[in-house]
Amino acid sequence: MTGPLVLGIETSCDETGIGIVRGRQLLSNTIASSMDEHARYGGVVPEVAARAHLEALQPTIERALAEAKVALHDLDAIAVTSGPGLAGALMVGVGAAKGLAVSLGKPLYAVNHLVGHIAADILTSDERATAPLEYPTIALLVSGGHTSLLHVRDLTTDVELLGETVDDAAGEAFDKVARLLGLPYPGGPQIDRAAAEGDPSAIRFPRGLSKASDMAKHRYDFSFSGLKTAVARWVERAESNGEEVPVADVAASFREAVVDVLVTKALAACADRGVPRLLLGGGVIANRRLRDVALARAADAGVAVRIPPLSLCTDNGAMIAGLAAELISSGRTPSTLAFGADSTLPVTEIQVSPS
Repeated sequence: MTGPLVLGIETSCDETGIGIVRGRQLLSNTIASSMDEHARYGGVVPEVAARAHLEALQPTIERALAEAKVALHDLDAIAVTSGPGLAGALMVGVGAAKGLAVSLGKPLYAVNHLVGHIAADILTSDERATAPLEYPTIALLVSGGHTSLLHVRDLTTDVELLGETVDDAAGEAFDKVARLLGLPYPGGPQIDRAAAEGDPSAIRFPRGLSKASDMAKHRYDFSFSGLKTAVARWVERAESNGEEVPVADVAASFREAVVDVLVTKALAACADRGVPRLLLGGGVIANRRLRDVALARAADAGVAVRIPPLSLCTDNGAMIAGLAAELISSGRTPSTLAFGADSTLPVTEIQVSPS
């Protein structure tokens, strides 16, 4: 194995992710999730997430080092998510990374969480060999907090934001609709299970920002708030009429609306930019219907699709370490200690505060 040995820290939301890579070789992808602590509230509580990171960081780092069979002094660099994400949660990871880097005398790379999701696709392991990522590529990142469409010309130097959600992210919409249907948190897997028994064409829910009048300003943007409201109104009408709510049909029809918008806009970007490649990333990519529709429609359009292993689609430290390893290999200098947690870090800022 060749390349820099990097430990990555990811604490942007509710998962404490520690990853270790050597170049593009994945050595450890260790995650401690606080999802169960948030389930009682029906969503992520920032203060709870930050405290959970504080408790989980040290044991998770120790587990990752043991799995990778390396010691802290073996590392060539430390990497950390600077943003975007929950400010308090990010601060825990940033503080830990700075402390490690200073105490070990190792260079520190502060990187962008969203670009990290793209880097997840280049990682290889004993179970997975992958061809190099070709440029340019269109990337669709779908998670609980982000829905973004990117034009990636180079992973370390040139990532353009084409569009993003203007209100609820897709993952948030899944959580909120699940709550409307009496399904537990997190909503994505619950909606997926319920939808398996339903008819996706039973109810025609709206496709946000997909009308001709929206195309000039919001061709690549997403909106799921109106869809969530439409589901709520449909359920309310059924209940007020004394009807039993067909949970499976509502879930399937809602999921179909989300998937339709995501895939349509992603493939439109591929066509408009003349890019026959689409990368899917983020935790919502675990949704089987989204993957199936994307693969089928992309094949019809002559677009090749890449999807990282599902274990690397959710937030994780390995993708952060992998992005930093690419930055190191391309000759980028480390970040200074001047950076902080940036909850709204733009995707164009791939590395923060390089020296």
